[in-house]
Amino acid sequence: MKGPLKYLFVTSEDRNIGLLILRIFVGAGISSHGFSKIFAGPKGWEAIGKTVGKIGLNFAPTFWGFMAAFGEFFGGMFLALGLFTTISAFLILCTMLVASFVAHKGAAFAVRELALFYLFASFFYMVKGAGSFSVDRLIDGS
Repeated sequence: MKGPLKYLFVTSEDRNIGLLILRIFVGAGISSHGFSKIFAGPKGWEAIGKTVGKIGLNFAPTFWGFMAAFGEFFGGMFLALGLFTTISAFLILCTMLVASFVAHKGAAFAVRELALFYLFASFFYMVKGAGSFSVDRLIDGS
């Protein structure tokens, strides 16, 4: 930003700082929702996994519940770190699709709002990537 407006608004020429801050917030937030689910064990995973039965996936509810818990907890942690960002974001996106449009089907927008936020934020990182300040970038070396 140039001119006198640069004194009115705090900004950075490096947009990767914004990607980092949002990525940490989104990753930590979704991970906190998955914390109790990942440690719920097979009985808890089965209860969570029965939700996908509403879309015809009536087999292996324990597996689907575990995948939802894994996507939220580990996907969120990895997203916050910027580690395996595309895969992590995809896991979160799939979980939030089911949460938004199956588990909360027909619910008021206020009930679905958080799941939709995580859905769109994960889609953003799936497409955009983690940015410069990430473990992915350290591994990649670029």
